[in-house]
Amino acid sequence: MEILRIILLVLLGITSLLLTLLILLHKGRGGGMSDMFGGGMSSSMGSSGVAERNLNRFTVALGLAWGTVIIALGLIQRFLGDS
Repeated sequence: MEILRIILLVLLGITSLLLTLLILLHKGRGGGMSDMFGGGMSSSMGSSGVAERNLNRFTVALGLAWGTVIIALGLIQRFLGDS
């Protein structure tokens, strides 16, 4: 079971990094943090509707995978303990 825990921890790290990158790729929609880093300045350089929808799909799918990995790690910790 230790091998499964290590695999899940590696997956958690990879999905966390990818999820962070995908969230940062989204187009800013307001005057918040995205405008501070130049997100509001380039409205013509934004992604098209299809690209934005695909980015949303990838982000949601990766978020679900991230949540599943966290739940699996929690269940392993709960039922198998620190053996």
